[in-house]
Parts: sequence; structure tokens; C-alpha cells
Amino acid sequence: MQEGAAVQISANPLAIVAFLGYLVVILAIGVLSARFSSAGVSEFFVGGRKMHRFVVALSAVVSGRSAWLLLGVTGMAYSIGAGAVWAVAGYITVEVFLFLFYARRLRHFSAAHDCVTVPDFYAARFGDRGGLLRTVLIVIILIFMVGYVSAQFVGGGKAFAASFGLHPNFGVLLTALIVLAYTAAGGFLAVSLTDTVQACFMIVALVVVPVIAILDHGGLLAVVNELRAFDPTMIDPFALSVGVIIGFLGIGLGSPGNLHIIVRYMSIADPDQLRTSAVVGTVWNVVMAWGAVFIGLAGRVYFPDVAMLPDADTEQLYPLLAAQHLHPVAFGIVVASIFAAIMSTADSQLLVATSSVVRDFYEKILHRGEEIPQKRLVLYSRIVVALLVAAALAVGLLAEALVFWLVLFAWAGLGASFGPTSILALYWRGTTRAGVIAGLLTGTAITFVWELTPWLSSQLYELIPAFLGGLLATLIVSRLTRPPEDVDEMFASMRSR
Repeated sequence: MQEGAAVQISANPLAIVAFLGYLVVILAIGVLSARFSSAGVSEFFVGGRKMHRFVVALSAVVSGRSAWLLLGVTGMAYSIGAGAVWAVAGYITVEVFLFLFYARRLRHFSAAHDCVTVPDFYAARFGDRGGLLRTVLIVIILIFMVGYVSAQFVGGGKAFAASFGLHPNFGVLLTALIVLAYTAAGGFLAVSLTDTVQACFMIVALVVVPVIAILDHGGLLAVVNELRAFDPTMIDPFALSVGVIIGFLGIGLGSPGNLHIIVRYMSIADPDQLRTSAVVGTVWNVVMAWGAVFIGLAGRVYFPDVAMLPDADTEQLYPLLAAQHLHPVAFGIVVASIFAAIMSTADSQLLVATSSVVRDFYEKILHRGEEIPQKRLVLYSRIVVALLVAAALAVGLLAEALVFWLVLFAWAGLGASFGPTSILALYWRGTTRAGVIAGLLTGTAITFVWELTPWLSSQLYELIPAFLGGLLATLIVSRLTRPPEDVDEMFASMRSR
């Protein structure tokens, strides 16, 4: 092979069979979960608050990672070296605290006030009788979620093209149809169970691929020495500037605001088991993160010139490295792990967006005070899932550039709007409805302005200033307005009884 010549992946029938086996398992879970999820909106959107601690731990972890970890972080480590570890350190640290503290208060409160969605939590906490707060929440959710889901579909199309030689648009359509099938049928239970299975695929692949690649090259010391000879900064995590490190660590601020993660905390059967979930989830987070970083480092040794990667795309490193070092069946499992990352995020985001339409808009605003049969709401939820998939698919096929622009700040936008406001709602008695609305709008606005201003976006990741702006706006406006009169009762319901 000539230096700089691109290496291509050729589809193998055994790899395709292994991948199809994975799909059969995922779709079967959706079918088997359908009966349980048809009982009502609580079952469809939060699994009736009956989820096992291990299911909560793994589904919360993998739903927040998406293909960004398997394709993005591996590509980042390939480009900048060990400094990529800072991109994972922030969210791992934040999510430990979320499991141990934030999650328990949210779970107790949501059970006490029959909160099925995160907007339900806000509405109950601040007595949103007129529906203004809930409306603001719905709009923000839909703004960010459609683009977010679209990006997962496009990522699926990209993975299909790279792994099996399919046309990217056909891959996008296939990804959307798979996610639609089990999400619409099985609801939250299917999504959580498939996420658990997919977490196992992801961690196995992220451990096996770097270990085999490093051993095949003579071991870790040989890889490190070659990287040091190539570029000493590749093995130095502190080679990055302070501003870049802060920006990477700031990624963690998005976790408390990304609803597809925090809704998992509302679903656990026993909130006292969240400590176990914290341990399991953190171990999974750390192992997957280090696996992704080591794939990037090993890949730089095998492919020192980016032109050697398909389309000179660093995000193609992971499947390429796997194809060269694994048996075709094992490679099929690696491809499944990529789709696991994609689908575990897309399905969770779809449910959040669907719940905002059916539960928060249709039931709680449009038909406020009316008794609507639960089975009808579940039927409408399945219809809305299909409509949102169609909308996300259209955006993914017709406006691919827009999709990737949106996903760059979707994590930031949700984190900056919901993160500070939800934390204050759970921990500060002085938080008011007006303050929360101000925080939501400020966090969202700063995210857009910062990302759309080249000079600002080049200085610092938009999540950090947007999060701080949302926090300050909530604090200032809350100080100028009166908190709900039943605030003591609200805080009492956040504790175990």
C-alpha cells in the first residue's frame, strides 16, 4: 500500500449476517414490549416507573453518547492525540453527580406529582396553570430535537455506506425505518431495553478493537513510542491550550439539560438504587471513553496520513481499523455497535419530542382538564413518532449541511436552557416561574448567537457562556419575582418518605 493511498472497506457476507442478527434482536424487543407500552402514557414514556437499576444506568449512559463517541471522539483522538480525553472527562464527572444527587430528587418529585415528562416536572414545580411555561418548554424541545434526530439518521446512512457499500440516502432511510419500528411499537420499555443491549455491543467493541490493534502492532509501549516519534504532543493530554481544555470539559454541562438522559432518572423503580446505577453507569462511561481514545491513538500509528482514511474522513477510522483486525463476524458486531450508538440516541430523543407533543401540548394544554382515554393517547403517540421520523428524515435527506450545523449546538442548546433551570428548580427554593422562563429563553438565545458569530464560536464552546447566561437570568429574575407559595411542599416531595 502506498503512503497516502486511501484504504477502503469491502462488505463481507458474514459481517452482514452478524449485523442482521443484531437487528432481529432489536426489533424483537420492540414487538415484545408493545403490550406493556400500550397500557398508558406513563408506560409508553417512562416505563411506568418500573425500570431496573441496571437498565437505567446503561440506557442513561448510551443514550447520551450517540455516534459522537464512536466516530467523533475516535476521530478527535486520531487528530489531536491524548488531549481528546478532556472531551469525555467533563460529562463523566457531571453524570456521577447527576446519578447520586439530582436524579433522586427528580425521581421522588415526579412520582409524587405524577410527572411523565420533564415539562410535567416544571409545570408541577411552578404551578403553570396557564400553560405559558409548558409552551416555552415544548418549543425549545422541538427546535433542537428534530435536528438532533436527523443527524443520527444521517450518521446511520454514513455508517451503512462506509461498512456495507450502500448509498448514503438509502442508509438514512433504512436507519429511520428501524428506529421507527421498535420505538413506535415498544415505547420507553423497548427503547430502554434495546439501549441496554446496545450498551453491551458498544463496550465490547470499544474494548476489543483497540486491544487487538495495539497488540498486533507490538503492544502499548511500541504504539506510544511510535506516536512520540511522530509527534510528542500526541501522547501529552496537557498539550492543548487552557481554553480548549475548558471548552472540552464544558461539554459536561450539557448532561443535566439533555432530556433523553434525565428522563431515565424518572423511570427507575426504586430511587434508592440510583447509587448502584451511578457505579454501573460510571464504569461503562469510563471504559467506553478510554476505548474510543485508544482507537484514535492506535489508528494514527496504522494510518499516519489522513488521506489513507476513506474520503480522508477521520470519522471513518473506527470501522476501518475494525475491518482490518477482526474476523468478519466480529466486524459485523462493530458495525452494530456504531448503529447502537446512533439508535440509542435517536430513539430516546424521539420519545422526548413525542411526549412534548402528545402529553404536554395535546393533553395538558389543548385538552387541559379533560379525561382522555389512555389507549387513545398511546395511539396518538405512535402516530406522532411516525410523523417526527418523517420530519427528521426529510431534514436529513434535503438539508444535510443544516443537520450537522444544528447538531453541533443541539447538545449545547438543551444543556444551556434546561440544565441551569432544572438544577435551580430542584435545589433553590427562591426559583420562580418567571425566572425559569427567563433562563430557558436566555440559554437558548445565547447558544444561537454564540454559534452564529464566528469570532465568539472560535473562542469558546457556546454551551459554557449560554449555560452561565441561563443561570444568571434565572437567578436575577427569580430575585425580582415571588416564588410559589407551596414551595415547602414542593421541596418535601423531593425527599424520600
